[in-house]
Order: sequence, then C-alpha cells, then structure tokens
Amino acid sequence: MNRASIACVTRKSGATMLQFNASLAARLRPLAAAAAATCFVTGCAVGPNFATPTAPAAAGYTTEPLPAKTVSAEVTGGAAQQFVRDMDIPGQWWTLFRSEALNALVEEAFTQNPDVDAARAALRAAHEAVRVQQGAYFPSIEASYSPSRQQIASPLASPAASGDDLFNLHTAQVTVSYTLDLFGGNRRQVESLVAQADAQRFQLEATYLTLSTNVVAAAIQEAALRGQLAATEEIIGIQQKTLGLLHKQYELGQVAMADVAAQEAALAQARATLPPLQKQLAQQRDLLARLTGRFPSEKLLAEFDLASLQLPEALPVSLPSKLVEQRPDVRAAQAQWHAASAAVGVAVAARLPNITLSASYGSSAEIARELFSTSTAFWSLAANITQPIFAGGALLHRQRGAEAAYDQAAAQYRGTVLSAFQNVADTLHALKSDADSLSAALAAERAAEKSLKIAQRQLELGDISYLTQLNAQQAYQQARIGLVQAQANRYADTTALFQAMGGGWWHRGHADPNAARKPATS
Repeated sequence: MNRASIACVTRKSGATMLQFNASLAARLRPLAAAAAATCFVTGCAVGPNFATPTAPAAAGYTTEPLPAKTVSAEVTGGAAQQFVRDMDIPGQWWTLFRSEALNALVEEAFTQNPDVDAARAALRAAHEAVRVQQGAYFPSIEASYSPSRQQIASPLASPAASGDDLFNLHTAQVTVSYTLDLFGGNRRQVESLVAQADAQRFQLEATYLTLSTNVVAAAIQEAALRGQLAATEEIIGIQQKTLGLLHKQYELGQVAMADVAAQEAALAQARATLPPLQKQLAQQRDLLARLTGRFPSEKLLAEFDLASLQLPEALPVSLPSKLVEQRPDVRAAQAQWHAASAAVGVAVAARLPNITLSASYGSSAEIARELFSTSTAFWSLAANITQPIFAGGALLHRQRGAEAAYDQAAAQYRGTVLSAFQNVADTLHALKSDADSLSAALAAERAAEKSLKIAQRQLELGDISYLTQLNAQQAYQQARIGLVQAQANRYADTTALFQAMGGGWWHRGHADPNAARKPATS
C-alpha cells in the first residue's frame, strides 16, 4: 500500500469506527444489560456492620447541680446569666452580643478566610473520591481501533488472507468487563469513603465554628485591652495630679524631696505599662485582619470596647445525650470510626474469591471498509475466578492492621467524647466562678476608689503621709485593671460555652449549598 492509500485509510478511520460502534452496540446490548443487572446481585458484605454508638449515660456535666443563674454586678458585662437546660443554639450565635460590627466581621471571615476555602475544597475532593469508587458498581466498557502495517519474514507463513508478506491490518474491538462484588469489598470501600466524606464535612463545620469563635474571642480581647489602656491612662492622670500636688507641698516645705521622687518613680512605672498594652492591642488587630483574610497592612475599620458588647443572659446547657450529636469534633471522630470499620470489611474481602466477567466483540481486516463483513468478526466470553492462596501473610496482616486501626478509632472516639464533656464542664465552672469574681472585683474597685479619694483629700489637708496615699493609689490601680479583666472574662466564658455546645451549626446555612452535600450511596 502506498502513502496515498494509507492517508485515505487514515481519513476514513474515524467514520469507520463510528459505524462499527453503532453496529456493535445493538449486538452487545443484551450482554451489557445482563452485566448491569449483576450490579444488583447482593452477596454478604463481610466485616463488621457499624452501628451508631449510644449516647453517654451521664445525667449532667458537673458533680453538683448548676445554679439557676449566676450572680450579677452593676457594671458592663455584669448581668446575671441563666442556665437554660436543653436550650437550642442559633446558627449565628455571635449575634447575641448585639454588635453589628462583630456580626459583619464574622461574616467577612466566613467568606475571606483561606482556612474555610481549604476545608471546603477538601470536602469536595472527598465527595469526588466516593464517586470514583462508586464507578466500580457498573461494568466498564472500552472501545479500541488499531491500524497497523506489518512485514512478515519470508520463511514464515503470512497470516494475511492475501498471503502477502507486507500487509495492513485494521482491528476494531469493544470489551465489556465487570467484577462481581460477591463479598461486598467494593461496597465496604464506598462505605469507608462516604464515612471519610462525612468526617470532612464535620471538619468543615468545626472550621466554621473555630473561626467564628476566634473572631469573637479576638474582638473581646481587643475590647479588654482598650479597657485596660483606658484604666491605665486614668491612673496615670491621677498620678500626674498627685505629683503636681507634691511639688506644691514641697515648695511649701510640707513634704520631703524623697516623697516627690517616689511619686515620680510611681508615675514612670505606670507609664511603662502602656507600651506592652499598646503592643498587644496592635497584635490583636493583626490577628483580626488575618482571621478576616486581610493583610496586616490593610486598615480594619471595626473597633471594639466592652461597652459595645452586650452579654447574653440566656446560656444553653444541652442535654448530655445531645452533646455528642452537636459537637463537630465528636461527629468527625465517629465518622472516622465508621470508616475504619468499613476498612476491615475491605481487608477481609481481599482474602476471598474474586470473580470477573468479560466479553469482547470485534473485527479484524486488511482493509478498513471490510471491518463489517461477517467473515472478519470475532468475539469472546470469559469468566475469571481468583482465590488468593499465599501472599507471604500480607493479606492476613493487612486485615489485622485494619482491625487494630478500628480499635484505635474506637478509643479515639471515646477520648473525644470525654474531652467534649470536660470542655463543657470547665466552661460551666468558669461561668459561675468568673461571675463571682466580677462581683468581687467590682466591690474591690469601688472600695479602692473610695479609699483613694479619701487619701487624696487627706493628703491635700496634710492629715496623712504621702506613703499612705501611695498605697491607696496602687491598690486602686490593681483593682481597676482587675475589674476590666473580670469583665472580659464574662464575655470570653460565654463565647467558650457556645463553642463547647457545638455552636448551632445545624441551623446555619452554608455559603455554598453544594459544599457539604452528602454523596449518594448505592
């Protein structure tokens, strides 16, 4: 065959293959239907059948009953909070702080934070892995077309019908193959991947919950730092006023120069506490920028102080039996346990017989246009049964390894549940204790302020020594800073409780509804 004839065959090969496939589809339709029907043949799925673990029997989170509500204090963040048993949690729980700036910041973090994008991409990848494995439920069909030009050695008999030593050969073929899932190995593999996708879905929810909690906690910390800065500046103002008074008294000979020097040292020490607070505030602003997907150089308009936040008065205390359903980390651990359970079935099925059915139909001719003649057709039906006999113990130890991983996942699940209950208990203890601490801190601050005012007046009248007034001044300084920190703790504890209870993710819609869609199982 010359180059012109070869080019002609090449141009016609695409159309020839389409005609061949159309003809072959009609001939193999019954065979494909029979192979597809075997997809619904169910055998026993080896390995353990995973069952949702029962909820803990614990009746509560603490050894002693919770009070009906916390104590109150007449100061910002000092409202009494009620513990509401089995209270549902809103999906946007941070809105309970009644701050539009905070709400906007959390929503911005959800759309801009790269950790959320990474978690959502991981979930999509997990869903695609499920769909890949689900493809094994169906027969695989392949079509091929192979043109070739061959030269046979002269002493050998030519396989060509023409008897020529140099000839062209065109072969078109369709192959259908299907592996029976008699022992459920593929079903267990799909089950494992679906469970892993579930785990990834709950990890996405945990990412949302952690991100919202971090944004709220950072805003509260910023507010606390601004409060401490304001208190420190107030104290510096008081000390400057005291220093001016001492200078006048020194000029009148009423105090010694040592008293003036001591006050100057106290003022310098108070001023020295400002830069560390300013540094912490700047770093907190950098953190908020990072959480919202910004660079630190980008200006963040929202600013927070304790007066701009309202303390939620109703606190959710979910039933212990519901906590394991609400916590994303517990649900993710349960899904990982489920995946490990299915992996045992996969390992067991690998040790059992494997049956593969295959069929092929094709045609082979020296000339492409003769591919459809009856004399050039060929076909085959085949079944293959494989039973592993010896693999150096690899399959046995793979199964034992899967069983050990199952035990590990079960223990990790129990550990996650215990940590969840500890987290809730710690937070409940903190809510009660920090409410008491705020009440005590307010009383201490007011007493110290009253004592300082009396001491200042007495110092002006010369009734007390400067040392007495200095002690009152230092006591007020410590009490003022302690009050701000106690106020911030109430807000931080409330944030921690919403996180510990699961954050109401079951009520929150996703920005992308497809991001957490669960893949179908067969």
